[in-house]
Amino acid sequence: MSLKPSNEFSVKKPSIVQKMLKTIADLPGIPTGAYNIRVDGESAGRQSTENIEIRPKPYGRGIEIYVQPGTRGEFVHIPVVVDESGLSDMVYNDFYIGEGADVDIIAGCGIHNDGTHLSQHDGIHTFYVGKDARVRYVEKHYGEGSGTGERVLNPVTVVHLDEGSCLEMETVQIEGVDSTKRTTKADLKDGAQLIIREKLMTSGTQQATTEFEVELNGENCSADVVSRSVAKGNSFQAFYSRINGNNACAGHSECDAIIMDSACVKAVPEITANHVSASLIHEAAIGKIAGEQITKLMTLGLSQEDAEKEIVRGFLK
Repeated sequence: MSLKPSNEFSVKKPSIVQKMLKTIADLPGIPTGAYNIRVDGESAGRQSTENIEIRPKPYGRGIEIYVQPGTRGEFVHIPVVVDESGLSDMVYNDFYIGEGADVDIIAGCGIHNDGTHLSQHDGIHTFYVGKDARVRYVEKHYGEGSGTGERVLNPVTVVHLDEGSCLEMETVQIEGVDSTKRTTKADLKDGAQLIIREKLMTSGTQQATTEFEVELNGENCSADVVSRSVAKGNSFQAFYSRINGNNACAGHSECDAIIMDSACVKAVPEITANHVSASLIHEAAIGKIAGEQITKLMTLGLSQEDAEKEIVRGFLK
């Protein structure tokens, strides 16, 4: 299975794959720069560049990405598409970011399931971010399909931040995933920064669990973890955040959720100061859409349903 050097894909259902890649990674076709595209458990195309090398792991179980020191302004695309009902796929991807590099990594997974069997993708991503390097990591999850089979995604992200380095992580899951458990663990050295922004929406009987665990080991390191979510229908969400301040550091954890219909949201923020100069803050807020917000939009000509959609869209923006 390989990608043609055009907008056409040598896969079973190219139109579906192209649509999913556009949704999860904003890719209209073959990307420029370094990329690895995985479809139904196999590599559908891979390309390295002068400064970024992508090596396959044995037995197709993932990739290793090496970014040379000082690399700047380059992108790496590593999207995954599952279009086979009943497929269970697991990959281990390791990222080695050289000293002083500044790169964007665009991931994401889309599951299209028209069958009756569960389709699942689990990705374990480990980042080794070198001294004074900066990474912006974007990961979008999406599910669709007319079948009754479940769409399940369980991402694990492990981050090791060297002195003065920074990782900005943006995760988005707004539609179609029946069950997900997102686990993120990080440890930071002196002056390192971790910035996480999560956006999540569940509906129907969907379930989503998020777990963050951050070790602030270095002097003057910091972490800012913010989750915004909307729970609709009979869905369930759980948010767990643990930040340990082990040095003179700063940590902030925030969970804001809108609850609608008969949904349930659980938020458990936890902070532990193991150093006298650790400055840690946690916030959690769960509530319904305020009636005055809906009324105000309805006076502008929107229906109640459209008013609620507009409020939700703005909240997750």
